Amino acid sequence: MGMFHYYDLPRAELFIFDEFLVCQIREGMEIHPEHSQKLNEIIQKHFTGKNIVYISNRVNSYSVDPLTYVETERIPNLVAIAMISESPLMKQNTEYELDFFDKPYKIFNSLSKAVEWVNTILKD
Repeated sequence: MGMFHYYDLPRAELFIFDEFLVCQIREGMEIHPEHSQKLNEIIQKHFTGKNIVYISNRVNSYSVDPLTYVETERIPNLVAIAMISESPLMKQNTEYELDFFDKPYKIFNSLSKAVEWVNTILKD
């Protein structure tokens, strides 16, 4: 499992792996539903015909319009989202966002635990 592509975007960094991607949103950004379009383009470029999981590594503070998850859910081969957060406030925000995404969505304290879950999700 090696990283095979990296995107340095204005709002985020994306690390593309074989079965998942890791996204780190930049400090202070605001994420809105239209940002899901760029995510879908990248997913289709690297994962056409293959299910994947999105891992959000929340190391920075930023805001997400919860309706973004409604758009993200429409990405056909995105089967789940894993959130990594150590901050109590970010965890609280993440728990609120759960209500807007109807696919598997779980919160973790570490990347290694999230990757373990990715393997479980993709086996099912």
